[in-house]
Amino acid sequence: MVTYYPELAKRVRSQRDLQPDLYGDFDFDRQPDRLATEPDVETALPSWAGDRAPILADDRVMELISTATLLGDIVADPYAALMNSYSLTQLIDMLKTACREGVEAVPDAPPELVAFIAAMEATPQWLDFDLVREGARQERIPAALLAPFITRGAFIATFTNSYAALPMALTGALSGKRAARRVNETASFFAVTTLPGALDRYGPGFEAAAMVRLMHSMVRYNALKRSVKGGRKWDTAIYGMPVPQVDQMPAGMIGQYLLALKAKQEGRKEFTAEERAVVEFARYRCFLLGLPEELLPAEPAGIIHVMHARSGLLRHGFDSICQELVRGTMSAYLRPGTSLFDRCAEAVEKSFSKFTFVRTFCGGNNDVAEAMGVTMGPTDLVRIALTAPFILGRFSVVSRASRIPVLRDVTDAYVIGLLKLRLATYGKPEFTTDSTHYTPVAH
Repeated sequence: MVTYYPELAKRVRSQRDLQPDLYGDFDFDRQPDRLATEPDVETALPSWAGDRAPILADDRVMELISTATLLGDIVADPYAALMNSYSLTQLIDMLKTACREGVEAVPDAPPELVAFIAAMEATPQWLDFDLVREGARQERIPAALLAPFITRGAFIATFTNSYAALPMALTGALSGKRAARRVNETASFFAVTTLPGALDRYGPGFEAAAMVRLMHSMVRYNALKRSVKGGRKWDTAIYGMPVPQVDQMPAGMIGQYLLALKAKQEGRKEFTAEERAVVEFARYRCFLLGLPEELLPAEPAGIIHVMHARSGLLRHGFDSICQELVRGTMSAYLRPGTSLFDRCAEAVEKSFSKFTFVRTFCGGNNDVAEAMGVTMGPTDLVRIALTAPFILGRFSVVSRASRIPVLRDVTDAYVIGLLKLRLATYGKPEFTTDSTHYTPVAH
């Protein structure tokens, strides 16, 4: 029974009417097996991170996560479904043109594209663009100075659950080259969105968000339709909606979740002015990615509660597919060249990524990480010890300098220049998925 989020529930049910070919047989009244509502089951929320009891006792958050688990993308999915009438290249070209020049620049623009862009242009009422710009200025400092060393570690955290990881396995991301491309595309997306004006209507971040949404919708479409044709039926009774919005929330809000934990540890119920800007920036970026406002709390307690609820209601599962994804991503070579510098940088990045994964997603337990395919040895600790003073020291100096008015512009120019170099290292992102490379997955 819908009590707290009728509009969200209406959006979920509208998917069948908007895309009957895709969702006509989808049972939106049935909760998939992935949704763990029983009190005594193992879930994706480890005991060291939080307690499930407050989640199970909160009918509002239970309804929110249960509903959002069935939500795809009501504007990007119909556009991706046009692959029956248009080529992949045509869909991408039309979307890029619409982002760069406006929908009116696309000859005979299909109504699905018009609706897609209009939804992204519909600026939410809560948005404070001054805060978004300030948040972007702050966020491009870690994007330039820290993200290159931790993105892989955060990326593999998405593979630690069988239910959430299956779409990625289906796309063939088990192999080293494809895994490397996905990691670099992820790093590129989050980096480019922090550039000045990137999230403006005609900015590169706006376009990147649209492309990411199209990619997710293509995965969603191919999982539900192509898997049937290939004899590998996507079991909606078990896995529910492929790439639901609730699974995109952790990647979009992980930084803000860590800020919320910091505030809680310091006994604060509200964010500082600086933190508020970063949170507003992240919320708007998530909005452009298609996440509903209901999944984007603005206060520390709300962020922690919703993030824990998503994990606490996601049934535990870590199988051979997850292990392959983790190992394939950890072994992938991310650098553009093979010079001595590139190989050394790659080794340092892997060590920092392992450390990030162990500390942030395994509660500092090396045994838990090793069981998932991430082994951190003495050599990794030596690399971190030798390079951390420079990496973390530079980040600290630049962060402090950015708070001094007389140094702010100079610091920002330095960070922007470095960020552009990082983007060149990541390579040109494609933000696409090719169904011809999809891999059979045993359920």
